[in-house]
Amino acid sequence: MDFTLEFPRPITPNVVLVGGINCNVRHPLPKDLESWVSGEHGFVVFTLGTMVSDLPEETTSVFLEAFRQIPQTVIWRYTGQVPDSFPENVKLMKWVPQNDLLAHPGARAFITHAGSHGLFEGLCHGVPMVMMPILGDQPDNAVKLASRGAGVVLDIYSITTESLLQGLNEVINDTRYKENMQKLSALHKDRPVDPLDLSVYWTEFVMRHKGAKHLRPAVHDLNWLQYYCLDVIAVLATLVLFFVILIVKCLKLCFWKPSRKRKQD
Repeated sequence: MDFTLEFPRPITPNVVLVGGINCNVRHPLPKDLESWVSGEHGFVVFTLGTMVSDLPEETTSVFLEAFRQIPQTVIWRYTGQVPDSFPENVKLMKWVPQNDLLAHPGARAFITHAGSHGLFEGLCHGVPMVMMPILGDQPDNAVKLASRGAGVVLDIYSITTESLLQGLNEVINDTRYKENMQKLSALHKDRPVDPLDLSVYWTEFVMRHKGAKHLRPAVHDLNWLQYYCLDVIAVLATLVLFFVILIVKCLKLCFWKPSRKRKQD
């Protein structure tokens, strides 16, 4: 979590923000990979995370056809069955050094499922994204980044070659995406303490102070009636019911009493 992407909201004192904790841990690329990504047009990193090991054949064909039409090379983390033929500018790898690739100056775009880990790596290195959220927090992450003008969101379940090409061309050729992402990256890295040092400090702090219970919000000690405010709701409901009954009785007195008088006359 990091307020560079997160919408502003209050947090409790036992929450410490360490988003981008692995940002500065980078290594040089292997020579064969370095030569592959050092072309004049740059390259695109494509990975949908470790949970997506394979894609339907039709979806794979959509991606390959789109990649065939761009000048950039593509590094694709792909663990499924290797297609019979694929474009010369596409390199399929079972594992990719994602953070090291994104830190490379030739990285032009990052196609991702918008998982938190990859999102922070792309943010740290200022690489605009084409996001295809699948589950969990990914749709929320994608909307937040897209709202900052640093990426586009596509639906992987209905993706077409044309929509993918349009998304790639936007983030690669429209300089606003790169500029917005670099601004966010500068905000993200402008902090007094490195996230790794901060996480180490607070971990040791909690150990030194036996769990740091003084930082624990009282909400954790509420019973379920209090937690869901059922006691407050019951009081309010009783008050509303009382006033409804009172109003009904007043209306009865106003409208029924004259009618009885007329009958007596």
